Amino acid sequence: MKQNILETLVGAGVIAIAITFIVFAINVNRGDAIGKEYYLLKARFQNIEGIVDGSDIMIAGIKVGTVKTIELDKDNFYAIAYFLINSDVKLPKDSQAAVSTSGIIGNKYIAITPGSEDEHLANNEQIKYTQSAINIESLIGKIMYSIGNK
Repeated sequence: MKQNILETLVGAGVIAIAITFIVFAINVNRGDAIGKEYYLLKARFQNIEGIVDGSDIMIAGIKVGTVKTIELDKDNFYAIAYFLINSDVKLPKDSQAAVSTSGIIGNKYIAITPGSEDEHLANNEQIKYTQSAINIESLIGKIMYSIGNK
């Protein structure tokens, strides 16, 4: 009888801890969206490798938004990234967007370099100046090929 009560208490404890972790994970994932307003921007990239829905948008290493969705422009085969920027961050019209990596093997994110124009990008506007992702494997291959030819 004592063993059944002990097993029941341990099982209840495990379930309580699991529920606590699930609630924590949901709140962490929704934490950025609570109480904040955003505006939508888009940018076209030749290569957006490593960027997925939910990737960070950063300025000077500080997260200011997230990638909402990515789609392929079927006319010119560019990737179009749609992202949400915090409404309190006003980006000049000549700002630049580049696909960057955190460290050598870190996560990819879109780094925004603010421009100097007085006019700001509005909802649904496009960042015109972009830099695509750099494929490390192809760079290493080119280096190995050039070393092999010498």
